[in-house]
Amino acid sequence: MIPYLKKLVTGQFHSLFTLYQVAVFLLQSIFTGNSFFGYKSQKLGSRSVAYELQCSDGNTTQICPLNNPEIFDTDNLSAPQCPEYFRWIYEDLRPWKRTGLTREIVESGIDKANFRILVVDGKLYMDKYSDVFQTRDVFTVWGILQLLKLYPGKVPDLDFLFHCGDLPVIPRSDYMGANASVPPPVFHYCRDDSTLDLVFPDWSFWGWPEINIRPWVSLKNELKKGNKKIKWRKRKPYAHWQGNSWVSDNRGDLMKCNVTDKNDWNARLYQVNWEDEIKTGFKHTNLADQCTHRYKIYIEGRAWSVSEKYILACDSMTLLVKPQFYDFFTRSLQPLVHYWPINNNNKCQSIQFAVDWGNSYQNEAQRIGRAGSNFIKEGLKMENVYDYMYHTLNEYAKLMKYKPTVPPKAIELCSETMACSEHEEPNKRFKVESMVKNPSESSPCILAPPYSRNEIDAMKEKQESIRKQVEEWEGSEDVRKVNY
Repeated sequence: MIPYLKKLVTGQFHSLFTLYQVAVFLLQSIFTGNSFFGYKSQKLGSRSVAYELQCSDGNTTQICPLNNPEIFDTDNLSAPQCPEYFRWIYEDLRPWKRTGLTREIVESGIDKANFRILVVDGKLYMDKYSDVFQTRDVFTVWGILQLLKLYPGKVPDLDFLFHCGDLPVIPRSDYMGANASVPPPVFHYCRDDSTLDLVFPDWSFWGWPEINIRPWVSLKNELKKGNKKIKWRKRKPYAHWQGNSWVSDNRGDLMKCNVTDKNDWNARLYQVNWEDEIKTGFKHTNLADQCTHRYKIYIEGRAWSVSEKYILACDSMTLLVKPQFYDFFTRSLQPLVHYWPINNNNKCQSIQFAVDWGNSYQNEAQRIGRAGSNFIKEGLKMENVYDYMYHTLNEYAKLMKYKPTVPPKAIELCSETMACSEHEEPNKRFKVESMVKNPSESSPCILAPPYSRNEIDAMKEKQESIRKQVEEWEGSEDVRKVNY
């Protein structure tokens, strides 16, 4: 193009067509970012950088890109305050606040973990110890890789263990007393008050291919559309639950509340046979088609269940059977604000009373249903999921007293090695669908200070007080006595 520019300067054009060519080129340069001299101009905004999989051809082994994603300055001023549930991060890490984390402390938990993750200079390495159920480990690691792409250069060097089973694995009682050893820090999807596992977003946020649950961003949009199909007052005036009741006695007990010729506890409960669903293409388990009842029941399985976020997102009033376990966001849910508490020891009567009350006071029931849905829609945006991951890992890194080194058997993983060679459907489709497309233009949300012990005790006392109050209302068998 240099000769054209020279002619433009000296006026040596011999035709209008030549001038037209120069004009077209200049316009293309403006809109595509090409320079006059054939080089790509550097765009400053991170949104101008689009991540694409750099897959090799089928004849060569897929490797990770040699360079890390380019680091961009982010806008700290535009970062919002983190949701309230982020404050539990400090509490979860409290057992290691005094001692910090040495390599010995971390490695003492290897026998409890399915794999080990190391982040060194922006690259991720995995040392796998044992197989897990379905693809929980695959999509968990995939999610961590996307975090590195969302915030390139911001995630510190890390060395941590992860457990993918249903139940927590670090009992608090094993590490109590004057001579007790320091507990190993192990990340997991849930915990309860008797365990010390570090809670972390579960694999289903990036997809659960075995039961055809799409990544959270896509599914959240589907649930939003599904919510609009039937207005709340037009929905069936019963409590709905659908799932696998065989995984726990607690769920088996719930099935006794189903409608029979003799009893109607206002519950409509459906057993799912996943083998049949797989054969029929999941015709009866599309989550976006299940916002059809005014009330939705949440009950744990072997431990906490990923279904909680889907149930809460339906605008129906959630009837939450008293849980034992919690994940990373549920500790901020409030009874009679986001859900109606159900007595675990008296399920049928408790469900019947809640539905009778809701049908008698429909505005109030709708208000609780919407509050639960809004908690999910706003508080559980995918940006918040990534920010929670970032902050919990960043606070963890602050406790580390050593620089991580890559173990001999660990392998480097990246989006390319995990997606390009993936041949299973819908595994590959879900990975591509949930892949971070651009680095974030803003910094992670601003983390509020930790709760005080008094604040935590007050929250727990308030929740327990409300539960007891609801049980008293149930005992009266008179919905008019509910003081909501």
